[in-house]
Amino acid sequence: MNDNQLLRYSRHILLPQVGYEGQDKLVNSHALVVGAGGLGAPVALYMAAGGVGTLTICDFDTVDLTNLQRQIIHTTQTVGINKALSAQKTLHAINPEVLVNTVTEKSTEASMMALVAQADVVIDCSDNFKTRYTLNKLCVELKKPLVSGAAIGFEGQVTVFDMRHGDSPCYHCLFPDTGSDQEMRCADNGVFAPLVGMIGTTQAAEAMKLLMDIGESLQGRLLLLDVLAMEWRTIRLSKDPACTVCSN
Repeated sequence: MNDNQLLRYSRHILLPQVGYEGQDKLVNSHALVVGAGGLGAPVALYMAAGGVGTLTICDFDTVDLTNLQRQIIHTTQTVGINKALSAQKTLHAINPEVLVNTVTEKSTEASMMALVAQADVVIDCSDNFKTRYTLNKLCVELKKPLVSGAAIGFEGQVTVFDMRHGDSPCYHCLFPDTGSDQEMRCADNGVFAPLVGMIGTTQAAEAMKLLMDIGESLQGRLLLLDVLAMEWRTIRLSKDPACTVCSN
């Protein structure tokens, strides 16, 4: 790290659990953020501000006025611009030390595999099951840690699937693919603005802990949030021995 980085990240370095070594790991890490919407916005903002050296952000959608109620990485001036490019502009303004790569086209499984292979951690901020199942499959195959989050209405959830550990469940263990294409989308059901920030910042914290190898991750635990009751609950997760994705 250079002198400017030592000053910028000094409040991290002061933490004994992080220190110079931990911050140096972040600076030399590469995170893949899939989705630059409600969850991807706080994930990318905090990971860039916190010094994750390389971020690859994937999103083929464009910024819409209805996004601005919660997708805080975008501005009124970027309405109509691709979300990944809009996010890149904001992140460069916050921290020019971070390299931000953008993927602005819809990815195939092959192209997504190449992106996952290059990353040290994958953060799933997508809003559809097809992407979630594909990311999960690739992270299982490549043994990459996957930080998964979801939010709708006033409720959200977050967990970690870390296939570097043999006892870790995967996303398919938790939500088996039944072939149903029914989706709960914000456009149809609404979402409380601060909820995505609370889930997204939790995802960012888990991803940065994984990159620094500190603390205890959410592997094997599903964290559930009910904002109306302001209640967090934890459900223990187990690997499904019959899972067709991770139990081969």
